[in-house]
Amino acid sequence: MNPQATANQQSEIDAAAPGGQKRKSRAWLWVLVLCLLGGGAYYLSRGSAQQAQQAKNKADAAKGARAVPVVTALARRGDMGIFLDGLGSVVALNTVTIRTRVDGQLDKVAFAEGQLVKEGDLLAQIDPRPFAVQLEQAEGQMAHDQALLKNANIDVERYKVLYAQDSIPKQQLDTQFALVNQFEGTVKSDQAAIDTAKLQLVYCKITAPLTGRLGLRLVDQGNMVHATDATGLAVITQLQPIAVLFNIAEDSIPQVLQKLRAGVKLRADAYDHDKKNKLATGELLTTDNQIDQNSGTLRFKAIFPNEDNSLFPYQFVNVKLLIDTKRGTVLIPTAAVQRSPNGTYVYVVKAGNTVEVREITLGPAAGDEASVASGLAPGETVVIEGVDKLQNGSKVIPPKAGAAGGKDEAGSKKGAGRPDGKQGKGE
Repeated sequence: MNPQATANQQSEIDAAAPGGQKRKSRAWLWVLVLCLLGGGAYYLSRGSAQQAQQAKNKADAAKGARAVPVVTALARRGDMGIFLDGLGSVVALNTVTIRTRVDGQLDKVAFAEGQLVKEGDLLAQIDPRPFAVQLEQAEGQMAHDQALLKNANIDVERYKVLYAQDSIPKQQLDTQFALVNQFEGTVKSDQAAIDTAKLQLVYCKITAPLTGRLGLRLVDQGNMVHATDATGLAVITQLQPIAVLFNIAEDSIPQVLQKLRAGVKLRADAYDHDKKNKLATGELLTTDNQIDQNSGTLRFKAIFPNEDNSLFPYQFVNVKLLIDTKRGTVLIPTAAVQRSPNGTYVYVVKAGNTVEVREITLGPAAGDEASVASGLAPGETVVIEGVDKLQNGSKVIPPKAGAAGGKDEAGSKKGAGRPDGKQGKGE
C-alpha cells in the first residue's frame, strides 16, 4: 500500500466529517420547526371549532327561546260517525231496449236523444194503415158469419116445431143444432181477428214503459222495422231512483248484518273519486248471499233517490256506510295528531303560551276530524300547524283574534279576512 495515498484518504475523511454533522443538525432543526408549526395550527383550528360550536349552541338556545308562531284549534265535544268504506259502481234499477212489436215503416220519431221521458209518453209510431185494413176485413167477416148464425138459429126454431109435430126426424134437428154451434165458433174466431187487428193498431204507437232517460237513437225515421230486429229503436234507463253496488270486507259483515236484522236503516253516502265531494245520500237495501272468494268481500246494494241526477249508470263512486255514531266524544282536527314509536300525542297550549306534549288515545276518525278516547278535555287548545318547530315547553305565538288561520271549536276558520275579528261561519 502507498503511504502517501493512505494519508490523502485519511485527510479527506477528516475534512468531510464536520460538514456532515452540520447538515444532520440542520435537518433535525427543520423537523422540529415543522412539528411546532403543525401543533400550533392544530390548536388554533381546535380553538376555532370550539368557538364555532359555542356560537352555534348560543344561536340554538336563542332560537329555542324565540316564540314560534303556530295555528291552533279547540278540542270540542260532538258526535263522531263510524263508517265503512267501499268502492262501488252505479247501476240502474231498470234498463229497457225499446223495440217494435209489429212490422212496418217507422212513421214518426217523437223523442229527442238524451230526453227525460215519463212512463206512457209517446216515443215512436209505426204506419198504422195496413193494420186498419186488417181490422176492416175482420169486421166484415164477422158480419157475414153473424148473419149465418142468425139464420141457423131461426132454422132451429122451425125444426123444433116440426119435430114436435113429428114431421121431421130427430137427426135433422140435431144437425141443425150442430150447425148453430159451428157458426157460433166462427163468430168467436172473427172476434179474435178483430181484437188482434186492434191490438196491432195499439202496438203501432210505441210508448215509454218506465220513467227514465233515453239514449242515442238507433233507427232513423222512414226505415222499415221488424219485431225480430237485433237492435231496437233506443234504450231507456231509469235514473230515479238508482242503485249502487259496492263491496265491504268480510270482517265488517257481522256488525252490518246485526243492524239489518234489527231493522235499522243504514245511511250510505256516495263520494267522488277523490272522496272530497259528496254526490248523493241513500240507504242500504240488501246484501248478496255469498262472499267473493277472490277478494274476501261481500257485495252490498244501496238505493239513492238521485233527484238531482248526480249519479249516472256505471259511474265509479266511493261509498261510506254509516254503521254507528259515537255521541258526546272529544273531537280534534286530524292535523293536530302526532305519532311517535311510543304512540300518539298532541301539543297542548298551556297558560303563558307554552306547549306541553300530551299523550292521547285515539278513537275513530272521519274526514278531517279524529275522536279522542282519553288524554284530552273539551276546550283545550291544540296546535295544528307549526308543530315541526316545537318541543316540550316551547313558547308559541297563537293566532290573534280575527287572523286568518285561527280555528274555532268546530275546526272552522275564525274571522278569516274580517277586520272586526268576529267568528266566521263554520265550514
